[in-house]
Amino acid sequence: MDAAAQQSSRAFAVAIIVTGGDAPRDDSLTRVPLPDRDQLLVIGADSGVEHARALGLEVDIAVGDFDSIDPEVLASLRNCEIRRHPADKDATDLELALDIALESGARRGIVIGGHGGRLDHLLGNAFVIASHRYADLSPRAIMGDALVTVVHPGAPVELIGEPGEQLTVLAVHGPATGVHIDGLAWPLQDATLHPGSTLGLSNRFLTSTARIRVESGSLLVISPGAHR
Repeated sequence: MDAAAQQSSRAFAVAIIVTGGDAPRDDSLTRVPLPDRDQLLVIGADSGVEHARALGLEVDIAVGDFDSIDPEVLASLRNCEIRRHPADKDATDLELALDIALESGARRGIVIGGHGGRLDHLLGNAFVIASHRYADLSPRAIMGDALVTVVHPGAPVELIGEPGEQLTVLAVHGPATGVHIDGLAWPLQDATLHPGSTLGLSNRFLTSTARIRVESGSLLVISPGAHR
């Protein structure tokens, strides 16, 4: 059975997507709970393949235009499905990787990387992760020191932190209505957050648990220093 057939026959609890750009911290995988390896799909987006290897992950699928990966690393991959795209394409490597995660039927998606040292890449990647298109993946991302969680309607999240630790809640892709935030210094009940509003900026944990839900729209919840 070839690599592509093996992937299609497996059921995945979590898809991990490792992006290119700046290398992630060595302890990135400790920030999120992971299932056993046979329930884990590892996707390397271009040079994210190299970062995945550095984290001790065996890549199942490599995707991208491969303009930044070492060609020798790409050629050395074994038991890995390679999906090559032209450089002039209409989607970023991260978006292509998220599409694969969605197609795989994974119940959760975790992105490692994506800050890349460029503000335009950081913002673009954050908006992609928060897209309604990927709501079924309940995405989370580890971007440098930050843990980013997406909240969609019908999928409330519970976050763990330390008292005093900061947490920012931002509306993206339009207004977010019916926003409920519990466990933070400034709670919200049935509030509306608009893109560009700083109402949810720099809140902080009162205890060790925060609960956030939204009735319509999308929220990006950012723990700026949660990844230690």
